Amino acid sequence: MTPPTPAPPRSSRAPGTSKGAVPRLALTRAEAAASIGVSEDFFDRHIAPTLAMCRLGRRCLVPVSALEKWLTQNATRALG
Repeated sequence: MTPPTPAPPRSSRAPGTSKGAVPRLALTRAEAAASIGVSEDFFDRHIAPTLAMCRLGRRCLVPVSALEKWLTQNATRALG
């Protein structure tokens, strides 16, 4: 009787990504909050109401461009 063959090594990439992954154009609210370093609650209360969002049924997606624009506008106000 031969010993079982070991499983192949797992990839260190996140599930659903590949070497030639397509760049994300929109993020979930949780991903958007994490990308700017705030909690989901803070994001929902203070940031999301000022952004254009794509609503697909219950799912809300934040366009990366809208998030980048918000960051630029708010950084400008805070600095000048």
